[in-house]
Amino acid sequence: MNGNTRSAWRAFVIAGGFCLWGLSSHPSPAAAASSGSLTKMEFGKTPDGTPVDLYVLKNGQITVKVTNYGGIITEISTPDRNGKLGDIALGFENLEGYLGKHPFFGATVGRVANRIAKGTFTLNGQDYKLAINNGPNALHGGLKGFDKKVWKAEEVKTDDGPSVRMSYRSADGEEGYPGNLDVTVQFTVTADNGLKIDYTATTDRATPINLSNHSYFNLAGRSTESILDHDVQLIADRYTPVDDTLIPTGEIAEVAGTPLDFRKAKPIGQDIKGIKADPVGYDHNFVLNSRDRSLALGARVHDPKTGRILEMFTTQPGVQFYTGNFLDGTVVGKDGIAYRQYAGFCLESQHYPDSIHHPNFPSAVLEPGQAFRETTVFKFSAK
Repeated sequence: MNGNTRSAWRAFVIAGGFCLWGLSSHPSPAAAASSGSLTKMEFGKTPDGTPVDLYVLKNGQITVKVTNYGGIITEISTPDRNGKLGDIALGFENLEGYLGKHPFFGATVGRVANRIAKGTFTLNGQDYKLAINNGPNALHGGLKGFDKKVWKAEEVKTDDGPSVRMSYRSADGEEGYPGNLDVTVQFTVTADNGLKIDYTATTDRATPINLSNHSYFNLAGRSTESILDHDVQLIADRYTPVDDTLIPTGEIAEVAGTPLDFRKAKPIGQDIKGIKADPVGYDHNFVLNSRDRSLALGARVHDPKTGRILEMFTTQPGVQFYTGNFLDGTVVGKDGIAYRQYAGFCLESQHYPDSIHHPNFPSAVLEPGQAFRETTVFKFSAK
């Protein structure tokens, strides 16, 4: 860090006890009594000169860094079983890396995360055309989606812990989508070692919406190790099969008897070669078992080497489990590491892909007068 960067630090402490987020039935008294801090620093400027900031949220045990460029999570540092801290999020050390081409490391993706078939849809009798940016389909909001926008950010005092709220207005017609959409994404580090992400949105015209975070995790920490030996459990009996372009067929199928059966924890690499895809790997939407859309456990991942555990709780109906199949070493990230295939995994809580074309899927259309509200929590521990 240079002298100018140091001088840009502005720290303040969010003091007092935190209310527990309630993800564990046996929270520790120490966690309940801990305090957290939020620090803001300059992160650089976009090519047009727009200033970008970095927010550092801590609770005494974990550290999360998030920038208002793209609502991107740049770092998640958590302890292993021996208390040694390690950064478990793939990405870059500076803004320049995120300004270049990369596979959505840590980004807030929208207006519609995942894919829309052929980049077209019809809503209320009107046809809409989107940019084709993933084979024959539209992906993650378009050529300049939410991941490439500078969001307005403000520090927020909450009972849960240190928090930053980011907001953005997506204008009517942006990337081909209808309606002025007002979006907020709030990042909070909770007392019980969780990263809580709250999404809200309203619109003045009916529009598709599917907001998610695209963090890549490697519980081994900042390393060149593969995630194939991570044990994964997905709380999902079903999934949505896809065609060769990763667009759902409309079927909702059972995972039983397939390589996609993660109902009991198993290493990612155990059945991965049974996936018929090029490149080989998981890139599938799993239908979470929770039916009432309350905050519920959707996934649990354990790295046997470090003991780190990641649990994902969400109100969303699905999760895209992706194993970094398309990473090929051309993107160089933190510590000069070239990210290769299976360097990280994603748990993208979401509505199902291409929901706009499948009436049997949960609706991903937001109407005027309604509010889009979803929450996802990534909780960290070690054993």
